Amino acid sequence: MSRNSDQTDVVFMREALRLAEQASALGEVPVGALLVRNGQVIGRGFNQPVSSHDPTAHAEIRALREAGQVVANYRLPDTTLYVTIEPCTMCLGAIIHARVERIVFGAPEPRYGALVSGQKLLENAPFNHLPAVQGGVLENECASLMKQFFARKRKQAAQAQQQ
Repeated sequence: MSRNSDQTDVVFMREALRLAEQASALGEVPVGALLVRNGQVIGRGFNQPVSSHDPTAHAEIRALREAGQVVANYRLPDTTLYVTIEPCTMCLGAIIHARVERIVFGAPEPRYGALVSGQKLLENAPFNHLPAVQGGVLENECASLMKQFFARKRKQAAQAQQQ
């Protein structure tokens, strides 16, 4: 990967982090995602399953849905998905079906991650499309946002028990 590509990844991951902060402000798990084609953002999303009462309203799915509407196609070739946390199995399935070319994520998700943690689905699965994967972009910032969110949730739960 070229130096220019590394810098581009950081710029887009910072935008994904801003989306994750929006999720956090709503009390949602702070994950943000955006889909980019030819240097242009064509889809954005942040986690909203709780507020939307929709178990599929993950950041990645929301970004894919928006991009599909923008380009009027469910196939999204020649795109890169930037997401703050490693995608889960559901999201990876949608990414594969959409033919996303590349996934760039910030921090691994040890329990539910489908790429390099947990499932490692791309290693042995006979998929008809395999996106390239780049992890660890702004990993500390992405992981820190998650840790702060869950620490705050634990503190709120403890305070509620004391009352």
